[in-house]
Amino acid sequence: MILVGTPNVGKSVIFNYLTGSYVTVSNYPGTTVEISRGTGRIGEEMYEVIDTPGMYSLVPITEEERVTRTLLLTEEPDLVIHVADAKNLERMLPLTLQLKEAGLPLMLVVNMMDEAERIGRFVDIDKLSSILEIPVVATAAAINRGMKEFKRKVAEYGKKRAA
Repeated sequence: MILVGTPNVGKSVIFNYLTGSYVTVSNYPGTTVEISRGTGRIGEEMYEVIDTPGMYSLVPITEEERVTRTLLLTEEPDLVIHVADAKNLERMLPLTLQLKEAGLPLMLVVNMMDEAERIGRFVDIDKLSSILEIPVVATAAAINRGMKEFKRKVAEYGKKRAA
């Protein structure tokens, strides 16, 4: 499973949650400048979890974006988790569409829902999932909100792929 998304959306928080490992988490972009790998159990399955540098597009501009793109296109991941900031979702969705168009097995995690709600933003997760035709889950990973549902959807996705 590969975690992707723009800088500062919570990829490393989710990586830490899934693996029990610790990668540096801070509130400024560019903290993850290399790939971190770990393993975590979800349901009955063990997963390799890969945290990647931030990227804005599958068309790389920076070396960090190039590293992430190469990883996505060469590793043949079982699942790509696009972590997006709920406060700025409209700016995040073009990457979701690029990942989907690339034929990658994709799930969208709309993170920082607590912050979005604080500023009066509402995201209809079911409608978004229906429009995108991919699994979508709402989280506030920093406070552990929605993370059980996230793990449940990953396990469900894994079972569908195995069938």
